[in-house]
Amino acid sequence: MTWVVIAFALLGLPMFVVFGALAMIAYQSSGNDLVGIIGELTRLTGMPMLQALPMFALAGYVLAGSRASERLLRITRAAFGWMPGGLAMVCIVLCTFMTAFTGASGVTIVALGGLLLPALLKDGYREKAALGLVTSGGNMGVLFAPSLPLILYAIIAQPISSEVTIDALFRAGVLPGLLAVGVLCGYGVWAGIHARIPRHPFALRELGSALWESKWELPLPFVVLGGIYSGVLVVSDAAVITAAYVLVVEVLIYREIPLRRLTVIIRDTVVLVGGVLLILGMGMAITNFLILEEVPQLILNWVGTRIQNPITFLIALNCFLLMVGCIMDIYTATVVIVPLLAPLAVQYDIDPVHLAIIFLANLAIGYSTPPVGMNLFIAAMRLNKPLMKLAAASLALMGLMLGVLLLITYWPALSLALVK
Repeated sequence: MTWVVIAFALLGLPMFVVFGALAMIAYQSSGNDLVGIIGELTRLTGMPMLQALPMFALAGYVLAGSRASERLLRITRAAFGWMPGGLAMVCIVLCTFMTAFTGASGVTIVALGGLLLPALLKDGYREKAALGLVTSGGNMGVLFAPSLPLILYAIIAQPISSEVTIDALFRAGVLPGLLAVGVLCGYGVWAGIHARIPRHPFALRELGSALWESKWELPLPFVVLGGIYSGVLVVSDAAVITAAYVLVVEVLIYREIPLRRLTVIIRDTVVLVGGVLLILGMGMAITNFLILEEVPQLILNWVGTRIQNPITFLIALNCFLLMVGCIMDIYTATVVIVPLLAPLAVQYDIDPVHLAIIFLANLAIGYSTPPVGMNLFIAAMRLNKPLMKLAAASLALMGLMLGVLLLITYWPALSLALVK
């Protein structure tokens, strides 16, 4: 029966149905009461951290559906267009910002691909560099607040380790994320110089005009990050304020989202969050079953007898997570892998917050890993380009991000400096 469910999963059956079926099969085969599965779903209602998930998702979808990205593009272009590779840097910063708010780099490609690719080509960037920037430039946005994967990881891992809070992960992702953005911006500068892109003279009036046009959206990052890091707001409060603020600005002030379209955006948000919650509930039920059957302990014993060195373990971990990132979306992978991985990492004295950043960075890179990374397929459909051409275009950025991943993995202070 299990193989039938897996076969249907490969044919496209929704993951929450797959997880539910696997949970029911597991509980029934072991003689456990199926009521335990319902108990895991009801336990979700007692998780205060979950309140932040739908509100941040709604804010991200509203921003993606408005012209906020065009206004941000104008600001960053006015500010950095005079630099060599200025537009490439703009592309990376804009994609990272959008991924942080939507929680999915695939959504960023859909929302910004049609805007950024023509702009890069018009400026004179080579097509290969432009495709790579649009396809992979925003992947590391999952490390920045208020990224939904960061929130979900904290929800899953906190019962295992009390150190893994949303606030701790928001802080831990800042320096690794900035390092990744800085390295990718360096690639953008090189691409601009290599293609001999003409620079645009800096115009203070244009920058001032662009800032004025976005005057209602510019305070948003300061409201979210400043409120959380200063201790004035807890994460759930910041999520509600962010969603309310974005709705007022985009619907009532800019009037770019009519009420009819707003209902579609809310529906898409509910589908995303509902799917994540169902996967989470069913995943928790499967995790409960695995704990009852002492599967984590069996994995600990198996790995412990074969790998003694923490460095070797981290190498194996990165290879495994990159493969997971190719074939699983980040939400499903978090629910399935983290409960098994977190106890294992403790055996090798890996800080649980550091582990979270390693995990999310790997999954973010896996999204664009040739030849089966999910973002490559999304970009192929959105940009109407051959898959292998996009895979080749992403190789340079993949190499840079793998270098950043090594620093994140073997330099724990990078992730823990703002936490400890």
